[in-house]
Amino acid sequence: MTQTTLGAVILLGSFSLFLAVRISVTFSLLGSALFAASYVGLPQQVIWQRMIQGVQSFSLLAVPFFVLAGEIMLSGGIAQRLVDLSDVIIGRIRGGLAHVNILSSTFFGAISGSATADISSIGATLIPVMVKQGYGRDFSVSITVTSACQSMIIPPSHNMIIYALAAGGVSAGRLFLAGIIPGIILGVSLMTISHIITIRKNYPKGKTYTFREAFRIIRESLLGLFTIVIILVGVTAGYFTATESAAIACLYAFFITFVVYRTLPLGGIWPILFRAGKTMAIVLSIIAAANGFGYVLSYLRVPGTIAALLLSITTEPTFLLLLINFMLLVLGCIMDVAPLIVIVTPILMPIIKSIGMDPVHFGIVLLLNLAVGACTPPVGLALFTGCAVGKIPLERVIKSILPFYGGMVTALFLVTYIPPLAMFLPNWLMP
Repeated sequence: MTQTTLGAVILLGSFSLFLAVRISVTFSLLGSALFAASYVGLPQQVIWQRMIQGVQSFSLLAVPFFVLAGEIMLSGGIAQRLVDLSDVIIGRIRGGLAHVNILSSTFFGAISGSATADISSIGATLIPVMVKQGYGRDFSVSITVTSACQSMIIPPSHNMIIYALAAGGVSAGRLFLAGIIPGIILGVSLMTISHIITIRKNYPKGKTYTFREAFRIIRESLLGLFTIVIILVGVTAGYFTATESAAIACLYAFFITFVVYRTLPLGGIWPILFRAGKTMAIVLSIIAAANGFGYVLSYLRVPGTIAALLLSITTEPTFLLLLINFMLLVLGCIMDVAPLIVIVTPILMPIIKSIGMDPVHFGIVLLLNLAVGACTPPVGLALFTGCAVGKIPLERVIKSILPFYGGMVTALFLVTYIPPLAMFLPNWLMP
């Protein structure tokens, strides 16, 4: 066994061992990179330099701005207004609250870009109401968790920004546009599964609103939803970059929350800044460590080895994409989203380009895979957050969430094998 091969074994083996003993992802990535670098004689200062370079990007500034905008709107009562809007649109049918949950997550995902924020807000609002009206607690948590993962696909997802950087400068605007139709397909898939279950279990219908009530709710909710209009129209029309649009979205969210709705006193901004800063410390530390880890991976020629291995199995694009999806689904179960994006993107990009797949299309396929992984054990953060919010053991949720996995995987394969579903809007609006 050559030194390079043994170095790769040390890198991947120590990383797996650290995760197994429940060391945080950041320190698992950093520790394994330093161990492998020491073995092969790579100067350790190179790892630290790569970590710093990994977070020194103007485009990466969009991530804290999007996180802050989401925190402001989460604290400012936007979630409840989106729930009310969804209830007006679809709540009156049988199992209406389940559909309201999914549609609310679609709207809120288009504002926050965070699955955990979605679950913490929409879930905390709707799960108790659903249980009170006769829905199973396990069903309520399952639908909350899976629908919240739409936020990874519906723009503006900060994971899209991370992928755009990892892929070597893919257009964030085209990624935003590419996520719209797949995000809707994911929501419709979940609604279809939900409708079948609610009919079979005879869950109740929702209330019917008067015209005056509906008009008031729609009017109040549109101000919050206008955030996504600012981002998408501004970026696609070329008025500003994704980073600038995130900053503008922050200012708009601040204005709506503190000036228009006035749901918080001005002093309420400090807890919001603290929560956003805490989230960003986690995200940026993971990105930095993943960049150091990724550099060692490249130095040890692991991406080329894996690419050659996959291509030795098959060069047929259909089967190759099937293998890649299977690999990503498995990895998504055992790793968090941000480090996985940074690590696997450079590995798989040569394969993707060799079969003529657009990197934008692959980005959406990757995020759909990771959306499934975010709600699967043993590492799925969205799943554990949903169980905590819904006050239910994980074991009770697993059985009820299985049909929703089927809906998510169905959406994944539709988007994988029908490229126009992802590429129609970016090719039309940002050719």
